[in-house]
Amino acid sequence: MAVLYEMAWRFLYALLHLQRALVTWFRVHIWRWKRAVVGLLLPLALGFHHQKKTGPVGKRHTRRVRCGADARTLEKVPIHVGLIITEDEIHYADVANLVVWCMAVGISYVSVYDNQCVFKRNNSRLMEEILKQQQDLLGMDSSRYSMEFQKNGTDKHEHQVLFCQSAVKVLSPDDGQLSIVQAAQQLCKAVEQKEKTSKDIDVAMLDSLLRESHTRPDPDLVLKFGPVESTLGFLPWHIRLTEIISLPSHIDVSYDDLLGALQRFSTCEQRLGK
Repeated sequence: MAVLYEMAWRFLYALLHLQRALVTWFRVHIWRWKRAVVGLLLPLALGFHHQKKTGPVGKRHTRRVRCGADARTLEKVPIHVGLIITEDEIHYADVANLVVWCMAVGISYVSVYDNQCVFKRNNSRLMEEILKQQQDLLGMDSSRYSMEFQKNGTDKHEHQVLFCQSAVKVLSPDDGQLSIVQAAQQLCKAVEQKEKTSKDIDVAMLDSLLRESHTRPDPDLVLKFGPVESTLGFLPWHIRLTEIISLPSHIDVSYDDLLGALQRFSTCEQRLGK
């Protein structure tokens, strides 16, 4: 009897996982199909107005003009945006597009994150793709949107600095969790050496120590891509006041998807704990 119960339990467990996988698959693909249908039908609904062929250069110019115009319509633009990729399959070109679009609307800091350290291990590949997409999407105007690639660790070339308008950084779980551990160790050492007492330690002191190792401002907005309902360890201390918006997938993500998220952020009321 116990064996039958165990087999039934395993069968139900397998069915649950299958159901979750199917739901995720349908969510992502229905999202893509809906966008494709809208893309086909919208020009018909508008009567094919302004159908003049502009060519690649004209398209880039239109996109640049639109990014600037869209930014001016937003009540507020985030200073720092975090991009969290929770999916197993990663498309570097789509992530690079998101980064370049963030630059074009005037976002100063962009952090790219996954909890498997895929971007950390392939940092140069991502940065090369960003530079490529920057040229493809912005064309000759790309010099206005130059970046600073902020690296981590003990690399001798810690900061590869270009004319900096936007700073792009790749993060992993260590960048958030490890910094908290190190700050706690520093406080314990100060108490042990009688430089401070346990009563001196409070949230403000810990926050001050964490600020020393984290020079960029806290993220105003985090965009989480994928079915996982978690930020997966992304800067746990620094996102307590961050607006978090979930999108089904980063694969084939469009500029309109990003703009929609920015519009949601622009109209949200941040109570800041009140």
